[in-house]
Amino acid sequence: MGSPKPTTNSQQLATAPAGRIFGTDGVRGEANVHLTPELAFKLGRYGAYHLAADGFTAVMIGKDTRLSGDMLEAAVAAGAASVGVDVHLLGVLPTPAVAWLVSRAPVAAGIVISASHNPFEDNGIKFFSSQGLKLPMELEARIEDGILSGADDLPRPQGRDVGKIWQATQGIEDYTAYLKTIPGGDLRGLKVVIDCANGAASAIMPDLLTDLGAEVVALHCEPDGLNINEGCGSLHPQVVRQALLESGADLGLAFDGDADRLIAVDDKGDLLDGDDMVGMLALQLKAEGKLCGDAVVVTVMSNLGLERALERHAISVVRTDVGDRNVLEEMLRRDIVLGGEQSGHMIINCYNTTGDGAAAALAILRSLRLHGKPLSALKFGFERYPQVLLSITVEDKDAWQGDAGVQAAMTRVQEELGQDGRLYIRPSGTENKIRVMVEGPDKARVESMAEELADIIKNCS
Repeated sequence: MGSPKPTTNSQQLATAPAGRIFGTDGVRGEANVHLTPELAFKLGRYGAYHLAADGFTAVMIGKDTRLSGDMLEAAVAAGAASVGVDVHLLGVLPTPAVAWLVSRAPVAAGIVISASHNPFEDNGIKFFSSQGLKLPMELEARIEDGILSGADDLPRPQGRDVGKIWQATQGIEDYTAYLKTIPGGDLRGLKVVIDCANGAASAIMPDLLTDLGAEVVALHCEPDGLNINEGCGSLHPQVVRQALLESGADLGLAFDGDADRLIAVDDKGDLLDGDDMVGMLALQLKAEGKLCGDAVVVTVMSNLGLERALERHAISVVRTDVGDRNVLEEMLRRDIVLGGEQSGHMIINCYNTTGDGAAAALAILRSLRLHGKPLSALKFGFERYPQVLLSITVEDKDAWQGDAGVQAAMTRVQEELGQDGRLYIRPSGTENKIRVMVEGPDKARVESMAEELADIIKNCS
């Protein structure tokens, strides 16, 4: 597919707020209720119009395995074609595959129809720029402005100028071929259990790992449109753990519905989340002289114990707000090659421009091959601080920010925690909820603090 396109600063940095339609990761909601074909058509129309202004005249669309994916794909494609933009339908494939393909093809954007780890009733639409990056918030705001204005003054080309729509399913072959080039891909002698969540990873991971020589025990690789993420995948890692213990495998890998998240299980059955994987890969890259700036990027949700442990290895930790877009922006700004979220989004910048579960899995397998040791002997050990996360349902997600009682309680909690703990409060990007996270050395005290703050926030909303 060629080399990656150059990245401009305007496409790296988000400079304006959005949020009326777009959440923290695109547009998401119950399919045909909140995320309707009518809205999908408008997103395709306005999104393609603004993105095609960069000079390219085509977009790529990929999707996960949800029943509603075909319906929304048709609507988005029609919207893009209605402004004269050609559409390449990639079919079912992981979100990171779309980002990778777009960054190497002469197209204006990539559009992914997926609700990631959400249940099958939900769906979502998110955009990637021509460089394979999440859109800047200012561009999302322009798309929102057009949709919400109600005055559709976009062009409506006629005749031969209407956009063409065609199948481009060779994209999955191109992405798979690329994954096979990641160093250390010879997996002969390894037994791996994978849980594909009946999602997009089902189309790639079993054959990929088998082709690389691994013995593969594949779970939940039979999507039927309804069973994506249902009791399986990265939100239910105990499933792959049990299969690993029963089969005596070397490693377990659990993906989410669109395969941009990964949770791993070592040979002893211990789980590795994003914090564990960031720590392990950071040491690996530093030992190879490839950890630019001796730093990693994580979010405010990553455990304080990870930060303290990495500092002892002379690796600094940069924190961002939640979301792999925020992680990548900081990585680009500081020229850092590794970042991730506790939830399992792993960004290895030399492999892809977004969270990529397959690339992260291959990086971990590479470490096993490189050292000839089991994962239990290679993982990054650190003492986790007790961390409590509460979700409070509210009517007004902004009321707490101006409430004197909430602010006074936050100040009191943070002063008591001092340098040995952290407090973080944020509104959900997709629900009427406030997230409260308190972290510190004393579990009972942390739980008490979180519950106290939750009660105060409930009363003020």
